[in-house]
Formats: sequence, structure tokens, C-alpha cells
Amino acid sequence: MSRPALTLDFVSDVVCPWCAVGLSALEIALQRLAGEIDVQLHFQPFELNPQMPPEGEDIVEHLTRKYGITPEQVRRNGDALRERGAAVGFAFDLQARSRTWNSFDAHRLLHWAGTTDPAAQRALKHALLRAYHGRGENPGACEVLLRCAAEAGLDADAAAQVVDSGAFAAEVRERERHWQQLGITAVPSVVVNGQHLIQGGQPPEVFERALRQIAGLRAFA
Repeated sequence: MSRPALTLDFVSDVVCPWCAVGLSALEIALQRLAGEIDVQLHFQPFELNPQMPPEGEDIVEHLTRKYGITPEQVRRNGDALRERGAAVGFAFDLQARSRTWNSFDAHRLLHWAGTTDPAAQRALKHALLRAYHGRGENPGACEVLLRCAAEAGLDADAAAQVVDSGAFAAEVRERERHWQQLGITAVPSVVVNGQHLIQGGQPPEVFERALRQIAGLRAFA
């Protein structure tokens, strides 16, 4: 008897901390479902701050202005974020992550990686999340992008050509519009088989339960 097959589109931004939490939690759920469901995982672009200038912005100033919260609330939210990350094996360094940056070039590189090797795209996504959230590096900087591409096993010369040329800009913009037109306004959002939506940085159990239900598998206890 063949296993159910699911296609997962993980719509996210590399500067979104809950996307890091959500991806780690989703992958734990997929590990638990290994052997029961065949999964194809694709990464789709979403920019939290498409107008962010190349020089970026102080993260506390950005968050207090954007969400109308105080620096103390930013700190408390950061504490909760670290706890949720630790629970799924993702380590945040919120002291190092002092600025937020433009992520469009990261999405261009991720799009190219997806046309080359889905496994390498996944590895690149992890490398970019670690670079920004774990080390506070600028995911739009050429040297960071190329180092992450190397970590993911991608061809260095081809990656440099993508970064330098501005390639895949139109494709990324089209994908961003596509998901926005489908009603995606917040990330992470996981779209299953093009019709089921799981939103937010959910715990592994929530992802596992939802995927089991969509695949028609018996629910776990």
C-alpha cells in the first residue's frame, strides 16, 4: 500500500524569528512521520519589511515602532522566543542580532537553490537562519550569502553569479504576489497540497496532528 504524499510550501522570511522556530518544529514533526507520509518541502518567499534599506535598522527601534510596544516588551518577547527555540533545538543569540536587514537577495538565492537542488535549498535556508538569528549577521550581505551557499554545498561560482547579477528578482516578486493574493499576510505559513493552511510557529505536536489529519492517517494519542 502506497504512502500518502503531501507537498508543503513553507512561506517565510529569513529575518523572521518565528519562522526559525516553525521550521525546526515542522522538521521534528516530519521526522516523527517518516515512513508514514512522503513529503516534498519547498521554501517560498515572504518579506516582513520589503522597504527595509540595505543598511538595515536597529532591531529594538524597529520592533517598538512597528508593533507599538516598549523596549521592555521586546526583551520579554525575546525571552519567550529563546525558550521556544530551545525546545525545538534552535539557538537564538538576541544580543548578536542587534539589527534587522533587507532579505530580498536571500530570497533570490533561495529561489535559485530550489531550481538546482531542493535538499540544498533546505540546507541554505537553515544556514541563513543560523547566520542571522544565531550570529546576528546580515543575510543580505554578499559574503554572508556566499558563505551560506557554500555551507549548503552549492556551487560557489554559480551562487556568486546569482548574487551579483540580480537574477531571479522577477521570479521572487511573482511568488511573493502569488502567496499574498492567496491571503498569506503573516509568516510562517505552511500550505499543504495547495489548499490547507497551518499558520504560525506551532509546536511539533500541532504540525504532526494537522499533517496526519490531512493525510488521512490515524491520529496519535
